[in-house]
Amino acid sequence: RAEIIRGAAAETMPATTASLRTAVRQSLSPSKSFSGKASVLRGHRCVTLRGRCTAGRRRVVRVVAMVKVVVATELPSKGKSSLMEALSPSDVWFWPEKGGIPREELLERVKGCELLLVSLRERIDGELLDAAGPQLRALSTFSVGYDHIDVAACRSRGIGVGNTPGVLTETTADTAFALLMSTARRVPEAVDAVKNGEWRDWRPEWMCGKDVWGSTVGIIGLGRIGLAFARRVSGFGCEIVYSGRRRKPEAEEELLRRGCKSVRFVSQAELVAESDFVVPMCELNDETRGMFCADLFRRMKSDAVLINITRGAVVNQDDLYDALAGGVIGAAGLDVTVPEPLPPDHRLLTLPNCVVFPHIGSASVGTRQKMSELAAANIVAALNGEAMPYPVV
Repeated sequence: RAEIIRGAAAETMPATTASLRTAVRQSLSPSKSFSGKASVLRGHRCVTLRGRCTAGRRRVVRVVAMVKVVVATELPSKGKSSLMEALSPSDVWFWPEKGGIPREELLERVKGCELLLVSLRERIDGELLDAAGPQLRALSTFSVGYDHIDVAACRSRGIGVGNTPGVLTETTADTAFALLMSTARRVPEAVDAVKNGEWRDWRPEWMCGKDVWGSTVGIIGLGRIGLAFARRVSGFGCEIVYSGRRRKPEAEEELLRRGCKSVRFVSQAELVAESDFVVPMCELNDETRGMFCADLFRRMKSDAVLINITRGAVVNQDDLYDALAGGVIGAAGLDVTVPEPLPPDHRLLTLPNCVVFPHIGSASVGTRQKMSELAAANIVAALNGEAMPYPVV
C-alpha cells in the first residue's frame, strides 16, 4: 500500500515515484505555492515533506524517514559501527548534530520505529511512547541511570529497556575524587587567581583550603561507584563512615587493608554529623529526592564539604545556596545539577565556595566508547529477537 497525503485536508491519492517527484517539484518551484505536508508510505518506510513555498521566497523542505532504529543521541564510533554492521543504512537513523535533539524533532523521528537509542537528555514518557506507536519493542539508554525513562509505562506496554552498567564505575569514581580535591583545595579559584593577576606575592592564609588527608569521609550508598571512590580515599589515610541498607564487612576489610584509619557503618544522621566530606552515591528515587535540604545542612559541620556526582535532584539547590552563602556549610562540589546545563547566570555560580563540573562523571574516551558498545549491543540483541544483555526491564 502506498499513498500521498497532501495539505491540511489530508486529501489522498495513489502514490507513485512520479507523484512523489511531482510533490517535491511543486514544493521547490519558485512559480508555485505549496503549504502543508506531503508523505509517501511504502511498507514500513515513510518520507514526509514539510514546508511552505511562495513565489519569490525561500523554499524550505524537510524530509523525515520512518526507520526500524532511531539513534536520538550522539554515539561514539564503536557503538555506531556495531549498529551499522547489524543494519542496512536505510534501516537506521542517527541524530547528526552535536548536542541534544529537540523534543519536537524527537517526537517526529520516533514515529514507526521499532527500536530506540537515547541518552540522559531525552525524556521517555507516555507522550513519546504514544508518538512512537505500538510497534516500538525496546529502547536502550546510553547511561547507567534511567530516571529519565518512565520504566513503568514501558513495562505496561511490553517495551524492553536496557542501559550501560558497570563500565563507568572507575571513571566516575575518578571524577568524584577530582571534584573532592578541586573543591577542598579551591583549585578553580586558584587557577582564576593566576589568570586574573591576583597572584602577586606569598601570603600565609591566601588560598588555604581544607585537608583531605586524615579527614572523615561519609559515603551514602557503598555500591560499585561508592566503593571505587572509597578505594581512592583510602590512600589518604581517611576515616570512612558509610550508610545504606546493610553493612558490608568485605568492603570494610578491603578498605582497611588499603590504608583507611577506620571504616564504620553508621546511620545517615551520624554520617552527616561526623563527616568532613559528605558524598551521596545513592539512586534518585522518592526517598532521596531533595534529601539535601536546609534541615540536613544545619546538621552538617560548619566547614563540611558536599560532593554530589549522583543526580542533581538529590540536592535542594535553593537550600544549598543559602547554606553556602550563609556559612552553614563550608563548600560544595557538583557534577550534576537541576537543570542541566546550569544557566551561566545561576546564582550558585556566583559563589566562590561552589565548584560545578558540566556532568563529566563518565567522560573519558575509553569509557564512553565502551558505553556506546553496550548501548548498541542492547539494540542489536532486540533487533534479533534476543534478550538484551544489559536489561533494566
